[in-house]
Amino acid sequence: MFPLRATLLAVLVSVALCQYDDYEEYRPASMLGPSGPNCDRECDCPINFPTAMYCDSRKLKVVPMVPRGIKYLYLQNNQIEEIKAGVFDNVTDELRWLVLDNNQITNAKIAKGTIDKLTALEKLFFSYNNLTEPVIPPSKFLDELKMMHNKISKFPAGLLADKENLTSVNLQHNRLTSDAIGGAFKGLKKLLSLDVSHNKLKKLPAGVPSSLEILYADFNDIDLVGAGYLNKLSSLQYLRISHNKLVDSGLPAGVFNVTSLLELDLSFNKLQSIPEINEQLQQFYLQANEINKFELTSFCKLVTVVNFSHLKHLRLDANQITHGSMPPDYSTCLRQASDIMFD
Repeated sequence: MFPLRATLLAVLVSVALCQYDDYEEYRPASMLGPSGPNCDRECDCPINFPTAMYCDSRKLKVVPMVPRGIKYLYLQNNQIEEIKAGVFDNVTDELRWLVLDNNQITNAKIAKGTIDKLTALEKLFFSYNNLTEPVIPPSKFLDELKMMHNKISKFPAGLLADKENLTSVNLQHNRLTSDAIGGAFKGLKKLLSLDVSHNKLKKLPAGVPSSLEILYADFNDIDLVGAGYLNKLSSLQYLRISHNKLVDSGLPAGVFNVTSLLELDLSFNKLQSIPEINEQLQQFYLQANEINKFELTSFCKLVTVVNFSHLKHLRLDANQITHGSMPPDYSTCLRQASDIMFD
């Protein structure tokens, strides 16, 4: 189980770094060939990949009727404004992937009995549209949900309560507030990755499950982290809160001193001192703050042969300290740091 979990985490990190998928990676090279006879005339259903229907980049205005047997439907990069009733009637219990990115869809133009009837859906990609609230299928098999670059301002509690297989949620570049997502993630037992960057959050999202390993909340209005917040997230490895409004008084003592964290990004905030971290942290980003002192106790409480910081990369550039601010014995504590940047 461990190698599989490690591989999945690597994939999630890679996807999160890219922010947006290139759907060519889902197009097998072996599928090239003539289209099947039951396919919509505006799309392609390759004979040697009969469960996929490609309708991407065709200037479509509406979603075409989907024939029986289709499991993977690609509709990205069109001019779709409306999803009419009945278009998914043939595949309500078959469709696995639905890709609707880069269109012009609003909630008002999604007919009842379309997406809300897809009981087998595993991946819903609905980014770069004009949604003002989330669109959630009834499928309990849903494992990936992407609604980036929309206008979503509310996310009612309970919409994801039965999504026991959901592992990844991407909601960056919306208009969400902390209150709007207050109960959005409760009940998710397998969630590994959550991206709520580029929203209007005042604090880190509440109610996230202990299974979470990646949390990105960059580019918000966060000015504090609640005491004990990370203690509830025993699996969290990657935390990004850059480009926010964090100040020293908004960080309780030891709030980041948790053993699970490997990467912590607090860059582009208003911190004046280096927060205390755990010796297990490996990547620490603090550039573009107002830090004016360097204290080794932020990194090491005790230095022995076996007790020292495992930090490898530390960024302190664009602050009010230089390499000369470091105490002479810093190398004993930061003995694994191969990259400490001041300039």
